[in-house]
Amino acid sequence: MSETTSDAARAARKVREGTVVSNAMDRTAVLAVIEKVRHPRYNKFVQRTKRLYVHDESNDLNVGDRVKVMETRPLSKTKRWRVVEILERAK
Repeated sequence: MSETTSDAARAARKVREGTVVSNAMDRTAVLAVIEKVRHPRYNKFVQRTKRLYVHDESNDLNVGDRVKVMETRPLSKTKRWRVVEILERAK
């Protein structure tokens, strides 16, 4: 019973894709997640950028990498995400 409950809770976590814009901190990277949303009045798609602080345990992310991240418990004051996989390395 507890396994299915934990699996259901894990499935409900948010997953985002973004580009690393900073890796100056120790075991932390800053990700820029761009989403396109429709403007309510003008019906034009506009880009919105969110900056997410991501836990990078192995310190192997570089600026320009595309990564997939998953929501997790609070790891610090601002860090709420962890790296799931690196989709593409910076060129």
